[in-house]
Amino acid sequence: MTPPTAARSCRVSCSACVLWRRAPGSPSVSTRILVSVEPSAPDGIWLRGSHLTSKVVNDEPVDHTGRPIHSRPGECAMTSSVSLRVQLQWGMSAQFAGHISALVEGYYRDEGLEVELIPGGVGVDVVGAGSAPDGPEFTISWVPKVLAAVESGDSDLVSIAQIFQRSGTCAISLRRSGVTSVADFRGKRIGLWPFGNEFEMTAGAAKYGLVADVDYTRVTQRFDMAQLLSGEVDVAEAITYDSYSQILELRNPLAGRRYLPSDLHVIDWNVEGTAMLQDAIFARRDWLGAPGNEDIAIAFLRATFRGWIFAREHPDLSIDHVMSMPGVSRKFTAVRGPTQGRGHQTYQLNEVNPLIWPCPAGIGITEAASWDQTVQIALESGVLTSAPESGSFRNDLAERALAEIEADTTGASFVKGTAEITVDGC
Repeated sequence: MTPPTAARSCRVSCSACVLWRRAPGSPSVSTRILVSVEPSAPDGIWLRGSHLTSKVVNDEPVDHTGRPIHSRPGECAMTSSVSLRVQLQWGMSAQFAGHISALVEGYYRDEGLEVELIPGGVGVDVVGAGSAPDGPEFTISWVPKVLAAVESGDSDLVSIAQIFQRSGTCAISLRRSGVTSVADFRGKRIGLWPFGNEFEMTAGAAKYGLVADVDYTRVTQRFDMAQLLSGEVDVAEAITYDSYSQILELRNPLAGRRYLPSDLHVIDWNVEGTAMLQDAIFARRDWLGAPGNEDIAIAFLRATFRGWIFAREHPDLSIDHVMSMPGVSRKFTAVRGPTQGRGHQTYQLNEVNPLIWPCPAGIGITEAASWDQTVQIALESGVLTSAPESGSFRNDLAERALAEIEADTTGASFVKGTAEITVDGC
């Protein structure tokens, strides 16, 4: 017999469940066991348990109701945890606070998953890495660049969860440049990030009839604000939760103080109507089609959603987790690279959370209207030549993950907090 699909103890698949049993004489510690189920066992579910945490104090096997049972040699096989890799859109930072919190808080481990977060960064082709047959099981990336790769035949990635409900991309100019609108791009040097990260910028310009290298000079921008501050470009592509704050963390040499928001002009693509969906969770279509992998994806999404809920409810603790990651505690400046101090990460999470919350349909659900807008803008601006095929995104896996989360998955009462800009992001 197999555990009922509605059982709260069922994780990953009907043949690999994580079960909890209170340890005798130790009311504050529970046993977590990854079990292998033998469907043909006549008297119940026969299993053996493998320890998932160092706090396991009793490995007595239990069935899906929590009752102790005994295993029969040869009637089951021990199941180890499932190893997964997640390719991140960018370097380890508060942009991925939910994934990091899920890792550190043990939510992935609760699902029987051993998860490795793989940082992106300068020179990393995130979509290419995630599309490789032997690549990571999950990829965090922006929707339009993935759709473009799929259309070209270089990828079979499918969106299985939409984390950011709103875009964080903007265009920034110094007030003294005189650029205060998209129409002012004409004749100017516009910094654009490579690898498909530029599509919102070029789409925004196209809305005003402006074409790169015809109406404005396209300059390949490094992933920092150095070229804007040095005068190499008149307008820079930026992210509200990262590069924008990098500028505010620096000293303005002309004013003898830190840069202030009043020193900058910001064009918000959400306001301009050319915003496109960004951080989504993708998986290869071929991988999803293998037996059991949809259940693994659901378990991964469930843990990830819990991580983002944790980051919403406990931002300070979430930043502690972010700062514990390799490479995050380094401090740079906007001229040399991304600032990664605690002050910067705190500001970053405070800006990331409003891109996710509230999400009325539940975290991870792709709203059809937002998807259609992304596709339409991509078509109008030449990013795509035809609409993506049906099934380019799916909500069923996220819906099944949400169904087993008891916490608030919509963030209906979410209110953005405050975060102080700190010198050099310290």
